[in-house]
Amino acid sequence: MQSDVPKIDGDTPTMRLLALLEVIAEKDQFFTLQGLVEETGLPKPTLHRMLQQLEASGMLQRDGDSRQYGTGVRLRRLAENLLLNNTVHGARHAVLSRLVEEVGESCNITALSGNEVLYLDRVETSAPLRFYLHPGSRVPVHCSASGKLFLAQMSPSQRKRLLAHVPLERFTPNTLTDLPMLETEIERVQRDGYAFDDEEFLPGLLCIAVLVPATKGRSNLGIAIQAPIMRLTPDKALEYLPALRQAAEAIAAIDAEATPGTRDASA
Repeated sequence: MQSDVPKIDGDTPTMRLLALLEVIAEKDQFFTLQGLVEETGLPKPTLHRMLQQLEASGMLQRDGDSRQYGTGVRLRRLAENLLLNNTVHGARHAVLSRLVEEVGESCNITALSGNEVLYLDRVETSAPLRFYLHPGSRVPVHCSASGKLFLAQMSPSQRKRLLAHVPLERFTPNTLTDLPMLETEIERVQRDGYAFDDEEFLPGLLCIAVLVPATKGRSNLGIAIQAPIMRLTPDKALEYLPALRQAAEAIAAIDAEATPGTRDASA
């Protein structure tokens, strides 16, 4: 049962306060200091001090008999503003949804996070046979279509430095675990501007991806189509490439519009 205890940790007091706020944000009712002590296992004086800080900042407020806490006006306003103003995520998601409607398969937006590919957003196909990879999922960089694209932007020395500390684990018979073979594949990706995951991470899953163009420098966004191989072959995936690239351009335009100074610089 120890794994169910919320972890209130962090390198600084501020990070520990944020971790505590994450625990509090999941609650749908008032809570007490003693209840949090029992839930988190933190010493009562420590939690009391943290709650005082959050109350003083307006993130929390006392209700009822003053022994119960609830979310404060400032925290509620923060949550509301995040929902109202997070138009970039909403606009990207709309592009992803249109792409799924057009190609009929699951699509996702990814980013490079350390030595892994992180799923930022995903829209599933309505087809009954599909692979579920939710936002927040992570995939090793060497066996991901998006990962190959991110690697292809690096210099050979940068790739060597990154991959030297990443075990090229074999997930399927198609996984590239030999560095020279992976370098050959990356050269093809650099030439063609798109990448495949041909059953390299999950058996039966094919993926094609392109980068979202960046205003300057390297891109850290990829967009991909995924489907079971019984519905999506490499040749058929290439037929979706124009729609995939169009979606990538649409996301790039959204990001450029949301970046301060971008439109002025391009004018």
